[in-house]
Amino acid sequence: MALAVIKYYPLFRSMTVTPQGQYASRLRSRTEKGIDGVFFSLTAGFAISIGVLLLSIGLVVTINALPAIQAFGLKFLITSEWNPVSGREAYGALPMIYGTLVSAILALLIAVPLGVGTAIFLSENFIPLAFRTVLVFMVELLAAIPSVVYGLWGIFVLIPITKEIGRWLHNTLGWIPFFSTMPRGPGMLPAALVLAIMILPIITAISRDSLASLPPELRQASLGLGATRWGTIFRVLIPAAFSGIVGAVMLALGRAMGETMAVTMIIGNANQLNLSILAPANTISSLLANQFAEAKDLQVAALMYAALVLVIMTLIVNILAEYIVGQIQAKYD
Repeated sequence: MALAVIKYYPLFRSMTVTPQGQYASRLRSRTEKGIDGVFFSLTAGFAISIGVLLLSIGLVVTINALPAIQAFGLKFLITSEWNPVSGREAYGALPMIYGTLVSAILALLIAVPLGVGTAIFLSENFIPLAFRTVLVFMVELLAAIPSVVYGLWGIFVLIPITKEIGRWLHNTLGWIPFFSTMPRGPGMLPAALVLAIMILPIITAISRDSLASLPPELRQASLGLGATRWGTIFRVLIPAAFSGIVGAVMLALGRAMGETMAVTMIIGNANQLNLSILAPANTISSLLANQFAEAKDLQVAALMYAALVLVIMTLIVNILAEYIVGQIQAKYD
């Protein structure tokens, strides 16, 4: 031991202990300091460029939306008429805002239990590691499927199934406004189901990583105190990983609100406000995809106004996610 201390004494002498208990070198060459400075400048430049990019996108969208903002004001958010005919132009985005929110929320209601349950199953030793590895790969593979493929699958496979389910729901629970219309094929329900499948890999992967990164001492301490395996999972592990799970859910919500191609193909693209999830509907992303190529003058401004609303909605979701995660971390720290 003494020989080891004597051998490495010059190294110990060139280091000092910081208040945080970490070692920092006192003797650093100019080259090292220069490299550190360049690295700091590069990373700071990257971070600032991301902020500038986001601000520039928001600024461009806002400038192009100004004619519609001046013409319609806040009525754009609470009216339903969308008439691009020249001379009788009137634009209101309420059905699209409603469709965007409802389709995303329905997708979360379906995907969150499936995603978190799958994450628990894949992070625990319920099955051998070889099978778990295959299942993890298959779940993550869902994220690599193009959205247009999901749309085609929804048209030829999902819509016929949901049409029969929708008829049963309408005949049985038609007195409830959410099932008050007879399904005609494309609609809110198949769009929400496709969105649920598309956001499932996000929730599963992030939730699994959050659960897998927990210290093994948590599980061992809980089991040592006499808790059952399921009690340990639901009363110890999930609360400890809850901030990561909430972050995954909020990220999936933003993904669902912005999905375009798959939703456009199966939601029906009806600019009408209808509480029934069996009826055709529309989202802001679908509206932009369908009309932007042929739009001109005030219609372009109205579409930009709708895009600005979508950006603000997504921003609110991200801010809410940061707030919730911060509150949860503060609770358990």
